[in-house]
Amino acid sequence: MTKRWFVLLIVGILLGAILPLGTEESKASSILKNGTFFVAPNGSDSWSGRKPVPNASRTDGPFATLAAACKAAQEMGTIRPRKVIIQSGRYFLNEPLVLTDKDSGLTIEASPGAMVSLYGGREVTGWRKDGENVYSATLPDVRQRVWDFRALVVNGRFCRRTRLPEQGFFTHQSAFDVPWMTSTGGGWKRKPTNEELTTLKYNPEDLGPWLDINNAEITVYHMWDESLVGVSAMDTESRILIFSTPSGHPPGAFGVKKYVVWNVRQGMTKPGQWYLDRTAGKIVYWPLPGEDMSKAEVFAPTIESIIQIRGTKNNPAKDITIRGLVLSVTTTPLKAGGFGAGRFEGAVSISSGQNCNLVDLEIVNVGGQGIKVSGSNLRIEDCHVHHTGACGIKFSGAGSVVTNNYIHDVGLTYPSAIGLQGGGKDNEISHNEIHNTPYTAINWGGQRNIIEKNLIYRAMLQLHDGGGIYCFAGNRLVLRGNFIRDIPDTGGYGSSAYYLDERSESCLVEGNLSINVARPTHNHIAKNNTISNNVFICNEDARFTFPRSSDFVFAKNIVYAKGKIVFDNTNAMTTFKDNILYSAEGRVQGNKMSRYTRTGSEQLQPGNNLFADPLFVDFEKGKASFTAQSPAARLGIKPIDVSNAGRRP
Repeated sequence: MTKRWFVLLIVGILLGAILPLGTEESKASSILKNGTFFVAPNGSDSWSGRKPVPNASRTDGPFATLAAACKAAQEMGTIRPRKVIIQSGRYFLNEPLVLTDKDSGLTIEASPGAMVSLYGGREVTGWRKDGENVYSATLPDVRQRVWDFRALVVNGRFCRRTRLPEQGFFTHQSAFDVPWMTSTGGGWKRKPTNEELTTLKYNPEDLGPWLDINNAEITVYHMWDESLVGVSAMDTESRILIFSTPSGHPPGAFGVKKYVVWNVRQGMTKPGQWYLDRTAGKIVYWPLPGEDMSKAEVFAPTIESIIQIRGTKNNPAKDITIRGLVLSVTTTPLKAGGFGAGRFEGAVSISSGQNCNLVDLEIVNVGGQGIKVSGSNLRIEDCHVHHTGACGIKFSGAGSVVTNNYIHDVGLTYPSAIGLQGGGKDNEISHNEIHNTPYTAINWGGQRNIIEKNLIYRAMLQLHDGGGIYCFAGNRLVLRGNFIRDIPDTGGYGSSAYYLDERSESCLVEGNLSINVARPTHNHIAKNNTISNNVFICNEDARFTFPRSSDFVFAKNIVYAKGKIVFDNTNAMTTFKDNILYSAEGRVQGNKMSRYTRTGSEQLQPGNNLFADPLFVDFEKGKASFTAQSPAARLGIKPIDVSNAGRRP
């Protein structure tokens, strides 16, 4: 028997039978080549899935479900690539689609020009008037908490839950005065007790016996994150709430005493709000003006994740591509999400993936993360991730590319959520556009990662101690050609454009532009980093902070401030030269510090720098260029063009 016939014989065995002599070569070849399956709303899982549309006699055609198509593709083995093509339509999943190493080589994609939507929930119908303004619908298993959720989508809109107070925050009386020893230093000087993590003392004018603890959920705000918890008991005499699950930090930690109550009827104050009434076993919603509940499309989530690619360290899931789909409607469990709300699943998740691709996906109106992946040689490209309860994209891995994605309006349930969060080594994070994030836009660490040509604006809208690009424990990171603008400082530990935090070493921040960010760069317990040839434009004061940092190079930068320019801990800069520092007030101040305490202040002299107007031609659109008379050229400062930062056409 020849080698070729032997291979075909083995293939036949794998397919379940030895093919008859004389036909085995042609049939095996045909089976191997025909690795495409189709899914359509008018399909049937009893059909072969080989045809894109049903035949005339309706005896064969596409599958009805994605699960059936993937099972059929898996049964072919992984010798050759297989493909599942989905026709236009809506597909509802009551459990996640799970792919493993046995699905390696599979591509799932929308048919060309098709609009394919996958929902991780079910439609809610049977709405009835329930009071003057609101409607309700009875839901099975809600009273028993078998079905419990924290997200609702009405007519394509991620709806806000009922809220107390209507705006702003309640102030509680709990205190936790233990010092924070930094993340590197081990966190709290004393470990919080279970009681400290599960109790909150409220003011009597805020809450009372009317509070339905079966429904109420509490967001306890910390400094850079928050905890969403349930309520298991309420002591109205001592004014204590007891949480059903622990908070991430004790209420009152960092001196923050803010909290909000969600999901109670008393918080229903305006149209568009909803709450899940577990006590009565129903969902309650106040329609927007003109919204007809007999025609409204309402979707409630039943699962946390829609597509999961699960490999293992020894058997990674390889060469799997998901392309051209819309994923919507997922939920999260009731627990504190931790830093960056990182404990929740993604609508699409990859664990231990290799050479996998997520391309041209829209992920919208999901309760947890949009995308959550780990592995090597992954690619996340051209995805639109928005209106998420938690992060937009959460990544961990090596040798991967995250590029040309559009991420906005994240953290709608968990304000510590980050637009794009990641780590690992040798990754490229480029040409992403990120805006409207309650906390940091990009958070990255790891080794030798390149973060370049990203466009970021309106980040840090709620929480503190983060920035446009925030790097923790980064080694040899490169931040280059990014454009960050309009980052407010909401108090607390502040917010920055470019932030190198604890254990960030040998990093390069070069050729970046920031506009209207009061603290262009913040550097904390970081060393041996270079900040060069950047342009920082501040509409008021400009602050550059280096607490507990050392061995910084700060050279060939332009700082243009309408107020004063302040450098905290000038001793951190071993090289401070060839910068243009222009303060409209004529004040360039240097402060000496001991740890976090200012020990002295002085008006800096030009020295090896210039205190002069850089004579910009323009900078608003990302091209920071100068007139011929500018002093920039003789200092070797190059014009910066970041007008192509963000998504490529």
